[in-house]
Amino acid sequence: MKHKGFVLWFTGLSGSGKSTLANEIYKKLKVNGTKIEKLDGDVVRENLTKDLGFSPEDRDENIRRIGFVSNLLSKNGVAVLASFISPYIHQRKDLRAKVENYIEVFVNASLEVCEARDVKGLYKKARTGEIPLFTGITDPYEAPDNSDIELRTDELSVDECVNQIINYLKKKGFIFFD
Repeated sequence: MKHKGFVLWFTGLSGSGKSTLANEIYKKLKVNGTKIEKLDGDVVRENLTKDLGFSPEDRDENIRRIGFVSNLLSKNGVAVLASFISPYIHQRKDLRAKVENYIEVFVNASLEVCEARDVKGLYKKARTGEIPLFTGITDPYEAPDNSDIELRTDELSVDECVNQIINYLKKKGFIFFD
């Protein structure tokens, strides 16, 4: 199937469901012949941004690099699923200005729900001081005020969220399949 390249940028707190949704969208698009790449925080940090820490400046540089790669892929007809907390409004504003066919997906769940879903124990470590500058606890998460799609993953099922994204992509002419 022919399609335009685009970047679905999943933003939200750790545990909100960004990777879960990206994985499901990936499967759905891949099976329908979409040229697609998935960029996830842990994998990118290990391979592309290993030299960066978690200071606000390093977080900005991390997002800038990922945005650059995402834009290159999008301009070459690839659908990109980027799952990154991207906690600051200015980061996402810069992405919107620089990344071709940028679609911001705010994966929204309460902090309490995100903490309850935390299988790695990161929130607990942040609350005890083991992890400094942890988004949502000791570092802010600035919620989007103009996302293209907002999904309340603490209220909707994964399937309902996936359907909303697929419907958006179809409506905007990014994908063409039933």
